[in-house]
Amino acid sequence: MSEAMRPRLLLADDDEVFSAVLARALSKRGFDVEVVHGVAAGVELLEAWWPDYALIDLNMPGESGLVLVDHICKQDEDARVVVLTGYASITTAVEAIKLGAIHYLAKPADADDILAALHKDEGNTEVPVGESPMSVRRLEWEHIQKVLAEVEGNVSEAARRLGMHRRTLQRKLQKRPVKK
Repeated sequence: MSEAMRPRLLLADDDEVFSAVLARALSKRGFDVEVVHGVAAGVELLEAWWPDYALIDLNMPGESGLVLVDHICKQDEDARVVVLTGYASITTAVEAIKLGAIHYLAKPADADDILAALHKDEGNTEVPVGESPMSVRRLEWEHIQKVLAEVEGNVSEAARRLGMHRRTLQRKLQKRPVKK
């Protein structure tokens, strides 16, 4: 396939090693991949180069990847945007889908999982429903994410609403979320 005919994919992730490996894998699978490591760099790139597909991490320095999801989806409703994050939560998944993302994946995900998500058009009624409720730690993570979304990412305001010190909230946010 000629370079001009390859579908364009924007990869926005602050992890330089991960994004280099993933870009190489997706390039081998037929994509013309451009990598950015922040939301501002993504918006700047979009002024000159528009993707058919986008793979966006949520947790990047500065603004959330949700800002980039919103920017792409508002400009082109046909763009296929997938959110890939190591900080998955129900709240951010719902917001990403509301903003126009077609899928939401938790890291780690391999190139084949990502390709499947980029081309997935419908939901799956066969997805199993969990047998046990979330742990208290996971519920806490989900509640923090909900409050953060309500205050548009303002950590100080979220800490005030949660009744905790800002530094305590920042420490909690730096940890990986619990799985269940």
